[in-house]
Amino acid sequence: MLRHCLLLSLAVSASAFSAPLLALRPGAAKFALGGACKPSAPVVSRRLFSAGASNVRCSAVAADQSQLAQLSSMTTLSVDTGDLTVIEELAKTGFITDATTNPLFVSQAGLSGDPRYMAFVDEAVDYAKAKLKSGEVNGEGEAVALAMDRLAVNLGREIVKLVKGYVSTEVDPRLSFDKEESLVRARRIIKMYEDEGVGRERVLIKLAATWEGIMAAAELEKEGIRCNLTLIFGLVQAVACAQYGAHLISPFTGRILDWHKTPDKTTFEPEEDPGVVACEQMFYYYKKFGHATICMPASWRPSRGAGGGFDLDEIRALAGSDRMTIPPNLLQQLADSTEPLPQRLKAPDAAAKCVQGEEWGGGKLSEKEFRFRLNQDGCATEKMGEGIRAFVAETEKLQAAIQSRF
Repeated sequence: MLRHCLLLSLAVSASAFSAPLLALRPGAAKFALGGACKPSAPVVSRRLFSAGASNVRCSAVAADQSQLAQLSSMTTLSVDTGDLTVIEELAKTGFITDATTNPLFVSQAGLSGDPRYMAFVDEAVDYAKAKLKSGEVNGEGEAVALAMDRLAVNLGREIVKLVKGYVSTEVDPRLSFDKEESLVRARRIIKMYEDEGVGRERVLIKLAATWEGIMAAAELEKEGIRCNLTLIFGLVQAVACAQYGAHLISPFTGRILDWHKTPDKTTFEPEEDPGVVACEQMFYYYKKFGHATICMPASWRPSRGAGGGFDLDEIRALAGSDRMTIPPNLLQQLADSTEPLPQRLKAPDAAAKCVQGEEWGGGKLSEKEFRFRLNQDGCATEKMGEGIRAFVAETEKLQAAIQSRF
């Protein structure tokens, strides 16, 4: 029986917004995440790290028995990291097809000091300086913005070489309330990818699911530019994204749970976890009303509390979702488990499980209704604002570093 040795790099992000998550820093040291392998039958292992990584221990499970394999058979999986080494290793398992990045990962790459990533920075700065000198961009500020977009493309271009599916690249989050400039930047990102030989069908443009972001996505989708609407914390955002033709949404399961915790209620059974319930309703709404938009939950927490081996609660409770994006440390835990993983989300159940009797907005929410419903959803309003602020902070760190090169 074929067994895979899934070995991962792990570093803890210093970002306050993502503190409950484990994020990978480019160039981080490698750590063993699994126990020693004691197979009861002959094993064919795939060592994903170099032989010189002496501090890495093998964690092998049967490819057809692990929860990672089971989940990948019902849900398309993306790895949530910007670490190219880890993406390459995970892609080789055959269980991971896509990779998602965000301003945190791009900032970490740009500030890492790792020669591999600094080469991306050097090229991005040189590219922008050349455009400034030729007059194709006006002023140093525009050149710095171009260099930042170019850095994201340089990282994405390398990721596309490693995975079979999509790479997500985010528009500057400071433009979350500026539809027109978001369009300019998104089109520029796609053009840079295409100039590098990467077709637009391989790229998802990430935009915050504000009204302006959703309207920008509606136009981009008509041009064949697929969009990933992110920072989704409420059903109204999910519904508007689908009604206006977004290709994919990223609801943040764990951060929805964070908002609903109270001093008297900090843990939930997984099926009652507010983040799980919210993502279920988005999934079933789409299936019931015939929307093609993909639901890809992200951001995970232990429903039953930290420290009890419950890290995978939300992932297991949403097994069967269209897609998921999962950080490497949780993918490792899935690989280490061989317990049966039942499929919980099934499209045929939508008619019975979707609590909405009819489409909101008669099938197309107006701006007025969207904004009112968003205002009435405290979680969506507060967590989206928090998320935008956090991504802006990471973007401005990177901007300062790039600015110093001009």
